[in-house]
Amino acid sequence: MKVPDGELEAVGRDAHDVIEQAKAAGVYVFAGGIDDSAPPVLVSADGAVAEGGYPWAPPLNGGFTVLELPSREEAIAWAARLAKACRCDQELRVFGLDPRT
Repeated sequence: MKVPDGELEAVGRDAHDVIEQAKAAGVYVFAGGIDDSAPPVLVSADGAVAEGGYPWAPPLNGGFTVLELPSREEAIAWAARLAKACRCDQELRVFGLDPRT
């Protein structure tokens, strides 16, 4: 996230307002930010650990908001609310649930 100078407090307030709206609407699952103090590691099937994330992936900056929504259109509408609150683009992904879990 690249927050315009002097807007960090307003961004936090506005983003939390959208989260409260999602909770009130009954669509909120969870949200949180990336903990920069714990660098990523890659863990192999044999248990080997290598410092750093995937070499091809850009570093993650920001956080995640997970909402349970009935349609892609509603997901886009919520992502637009978050983008406006955060003053930056939001990447929207669909999470596929494993029906056996």
